[in-house]
Amino acid sequence: MATRPLMLLALAVAVAGCAPVDNTDNTAGSGTTTAAAPSQSTACAKEQLQLVTPGKLTIGTDKPAYEPWFKDDDPSNGQGFESAVAFAVAGEMGFDRSEVQWSTVKFDSAYAPGEKQFDFDVNQVSITPQRAGAVAFSKGYYTVKQAIVAVEGGKYAGAKSLAELKDAKIGVQVGTTSLEAVKNVIKPADDPNVYNEQIDVVTALKNKQVDAVVVDLPTAFYVTAAQVDNSKIVGQFSSTGGTPEEFGLVMEKGSALKTCVDKAVDALKSKGELAKIEQQWLGSAAGAPELR
Repeated sequence: MATRPLMLLALAVAVAGCAPVDNTDNTAGSGTTTAAAPSQSTACAKEQLQLVTPGKLTIGTDKPAYEPWFKDDDPSNGQGFESAVAFAVAGEMGFDRSEVQWSTVKFDSAYAPGEKQFDFDVNQVSITPQRAGAVAFSKGYYTVKQAIVAVEGGKYAGAKSLAELKDAKIGVQVGTTSLEAVKNVIKPADDPNVYNEQIDVVTALKNKQVDAVVVDLPTAFYVTAAQVDNSKIVGQFSSTGGTPEEFGLVMEKGSALKTCVDKAVDALKSKGELAKIEQQWLGSAAGAPELR
């Protein structure tokens, strides 16, 4: 009968060993506390963010800043798709308009390796594995297709397929996914004419130095509406074989802001705000003929 008290004692010890541990130190004068790990919401609180300029969110983009991405070459006015997206992301991160400042950043230097003087850059930068090796990207904020623009009455203005563009002299900007699309999807017989700036691509078409140019679809609508008289969108096409091409906000490699920027983009998507901004500024980009 002496075994029962021993069994009860063993059971009590076992139960105590499985009970929740109270780590609260109630010993007066111990001075020992354990800080709780910050939650995601706490870590993304404005005052906790590691910023280029304390208290200010610095956003980079190129100059000139073209429509429909920006309006009146002024990113700070909130007009145009990417200006509106940038301010919406800033708002989700807790910044009002007065706490946002803009920095001029050349397109190709935005995703080049190295230290950045912006918190994030917005400049129609497509997310690619190669670029992601040098910088951090947010989740995509816009799914884009490429477009071919030619002058009305030109040899290739009536093309119905990509194959019909094989012999075309094509103009395109260096360092862009448009250039990759020309090389890997259209595969013209002659090397394309490659220009340093988008405006040089447009000028080449205007001066008939090329038969057609390749730009992203919303830019193509601006080219035909405001930059090159009597030009037309021949058609749109996908620059990839499967995964959609998306624009992402660019950050320095390893940026601590990435989680918080992603959270802001996700929130704007789930609330339908990105869709509203896209419809407002890029709604005309729907309906261009699809070329295969």
